[in-house]
Amino acid sequence: MRVLVVEDERNLADAIARGLRKRGMAVDVAYDGDSGHEMAFVTRYDVVVLDRDLPGRHGDQICAELAASGELTRVLMLTASGTVADRVEGLQLGADDYLPKPFAFDELVARVQALGRRATPAAPPVLEVADLVVDPARRTATRGGVPVELTNKEFGVLCELLKARGAVVSSEELLERVWDANTDPFTTIVRVTVMTLRRKLGDPPLIETVVGAGYRTAEVVQ
Repeated sequence: MRVLVVEDERNLADAIARGLRKRGMAVDVAYDGDSGHEMAFVTRYDVVVLDRDLPGRHGDQICAELAASGELTRVLMLTASGTVADRVEGLQLGADDYLPKPFAFDELVARVQALGRRATPAAPPVLEVADLVVDPARRTATRGGVPVELTNKEFGVLCELLKARGAVVSSEELLERVWDANTDPFTTIVRVTVMTLRRKLGDPPLIETVVGAGYRTAEVVQ
């Protein structure tokens, strides 16, 4: 899942980003409304965690423009004011959810995860191919009933491939969906991650390379 945090309180923004990354999300951060607006419309994020009172472009304007754009990006609006009138106003602007400060971090994570599930075309809660079963919510993967231990990036790549349901997913798409903006676009990290993922999943292979195009889940004949 790709998340953008737009928050001018740097310590808070960095803390949110660190926490979400520990949960396996790819997170970018903007500290003002102008840079947040630019990033939100250059990269397709699943969720934007958006502070309402931002320097530069106001959070209300960013929210309204995202809602009007027709993108699948979901907006979780943060604000220090938590009155009913404020929540109603934020939702009317196009926010998908609203969380007043201060908040419990576990609640923030749960809300981001719920919005992320709505940001992409509907996928089953449990992803399967052959004897591989992946539960994104619980972050578990088993093959033939045996647990497979995966890193956050390996798990993210696997989920993206399974959600594609046999369609080819390019290295560029995987880099955009699983890694953040600080990743070198010319890196071989996707190829290396797929290689280690294949090894951990075992035989018969479940991921095949489509030369010049990317990767897809393989059809395994039992």
